[in-house]
Amino acid sequence: METVQFKTRIKNGVIEIPKKYQEKFKDNVRVILVAESSRTKAADYLDELMAHPLKVTGFRPLTRDEAHARN
Repeated sequence: METVQFKTRIKNGVIEIPKKYQEKFKDNVRVILVAESSRTKAADYLDELMAHPLKVTGFRPLTRDEAHARN
């Protein structure tokens, strides 16, 4: 069984399969629908950053002592 994941909008009850998958999925398929939540865009950005952290040249995380230091 081959599995792919993509986002799309339902138009008049029809789910369009992206062109890059149409050749692979011609016959019977199993469909599982998951509704997008109404989360804020800020939460989506955080999820995206957690999944794909930014790489910053010269970045060094704080040590435990630095993080808890009181100035």
